[in-house]
Amino acid sequence: MADALFHVDFAGPLVSLQDAGRPGHMRFGVPSSGGMDRKALALANLALGNPAGAPVIEVSLGGLRMTCTEGTVSLAVTGGAFVVEAGARKLASWHVVTLTAGETLVIRPGHWGAWAYVAFAGALDCPRWLGSASTHAGSGLGGGVVKSGQTLRIIDAQTRPERDLPLPVTCRPRQKLHVVMGPQDRCFPAETLETFRAGPWQVTAQGDRMGMRLKGPKLELGDALSIPSEPILRGSVQVAGDGVPTLLMADHQTTGGYPKIATVLDDDTDGFAQLRAGDPLELVVLTPAEAATLARFRKDRWAEYLARRAEAQA
Repeated sequence: MADALFHVDFAGPLVSLQDAGRPGHMRFGVPSSGGMDRKALALANLALGNPAGAPVIEVSLGGLRMTCTEGTVSLAVTGGAFVVEAGARKLASWHVVTLTAGETLVIRPGHWGAWAYVAFAGALDCPRWLGSASTHAGSGLGGGVVKSGQTLRIIDAQTRPERDLPLPVTCRPRQKLHVVMGPQDRCFPAETLETFRAGPWQVTAQGDRMGMRLKGPKLELGDALSIPSEPILRGSVQVAGDGVPTLLMADHQTTGGYPKIATVLDDDTDGFAQLRAGDPLELVVLTPAEAATLARFRKDRWAEYLARRAEAQA
């Protein structure tokens, strides 16, 4: 099998190479990184028969333009409702298409979604760091930030039948977030906790792969800033000294001293990643037991869905 080459004509900010992430290193101060929308990333690979954690290109709202300069290869585009131009064809995302030398791929924002994923039928040749191609945006370690002018190589490029891909409900933007209060809710005044629960909240343009700041009522901290630094997870909602909450995402720091008023159910953070600035949020407060039950239910349903899709493609 021959390789395929792509010249990156243009890449917007935060376009990078990502895979399933880098688990097991947070205790050493290394973020997990990985896709902002892990479900869309996994389904892009599944559509082509790739390993679930194979490297892909994560495309931000800044967009991407690449020209195939050598070879022929199929690719899958998933994620938000981006506009995809593949050669002379104008498509939506959630497609498998094939490009040959001389054809150009353009991905730009459509009417919803903040991240798109491009997987290739073949092995995307890229560096690994600690066994993962996921790029940590702050350091650039991993597969790397995709930059205009660089060349990407697809090893053993293959083709697949062109087709539409099903868009599951779980991969749409999620404006209703299930949260468990804490772990520092005890540090906030009671009226602040009620203010947080009631909102209203919106996504802002102030954010990146590390976290997204939320717009809403100012949260009074009381003595909440007196806590020591401690471990942080994806989905933590930390409140800085200005009273503005930030929902931490894929590239979040591993420890921090800002108080966490609540923690978003991990499964909700993929859909949250596809929201845009100005989109409203609704918070649904659960007990820890309710959150665990919901998380287990969703995990089982997602595994069943992946199994059905794999069987349908076999």
